[in-house]
Amino acid sequence: MHRETIGNPLSWSAQRLAGIGRSAGAAVDGIGSHERAVPTVNQIGWGDIRAALRKGVEDFAALRTDVITAVALYPVIGFVLAAWAFNAGQVHLLFPLAAGFPLIGPVAAIGLYEMSRRRERGEDTNWGAVLATLTGRVLGPVLMLGLLLAAIFAFWLLAAHAIWVVTLGPGPYDSLLVLLRDSFTTGPGWAMILAGIGVGLVFAAVVLCVSLVSFPMLIDRPVGVPVALATSLAVARRNPGATALWGLIVAGALVLGMIPLFAGLIIVLPILGHATWHLYRRAVG
Repeated sequence: MHRETIGNPLSWSAQRLAGIGRSAGAAVDGIGSHERAVPTVNQIGWGDIRAALRKGVEDFAALRTDVITAVALYPVIGFVLAAWAFNAGQVHLLFPLAAGFPLIGPVAAIGLYEMSRRRERGEDTNWGAVLATLTGRVLGPVLMLGLLLAAIFAFWLLAAHAIWVVTLGPGPYDSLLVLLRDSFTTGPGWAMILAGIGVGLVFAAVVLCVSLVSFPMLIDRPVGVPVALATSLAVARRNPGATALWGLIVAGALVLGMIPLFAGLIIVLPILGHATWHLYRRAVG
């Protein structure tokens, strides 16, 4: 009896450690690509985008409770970042934060892609089944790609701050109304706006091309980060018009979702997340 009492916890601990080791090994192994070939990419157009959006709405309607739970934290984070900008005397970063926050949106939609995948196959879409999939082979490459988007977001904030310093800065603004007044009624203010839009478009285009189908592909296939990125770039390269149109739709929808204190994202983000899965299914053979 004494040996069983001691042995059981030791055996359990050894099994847990072995399981953690296997999961960590699978995560690291999943980052690289065992397959080197980029799959066939299809030509897509407005009809495909419209169909993807329609199916995104259908998924949202079918999985409403679960998906709202999945993205409820997203607008809260946006609101917290906005509050930090006000309280830290960084009001000039409020708009770059709001404009750049969607750059990391594809990471927040990981669970939505898996829900759409499972619903498409007629499988269970509850959170237990979804989270069970997002481990090991999937988790490693998703985290790696997520870190890439986080780095791009950080560089965007640095670029936006630098633009503000050479135009309206470097003195801090304590009032949003004063910042808006100086932005729209002075030469330096307009220079900041135009430069910010130009640089922001570059960052948005990079993220759009990188994440167009890469995250859904990592959920769907054991390809690793290099092939997922190469495939996403190949889809954008073959379909520049459709990619630009999709980017405009996403940007417009996210702007509308952020207007009521980020609350609209609870609806907008799930629909876009589900639609992204269906666009991937149409774009990648």
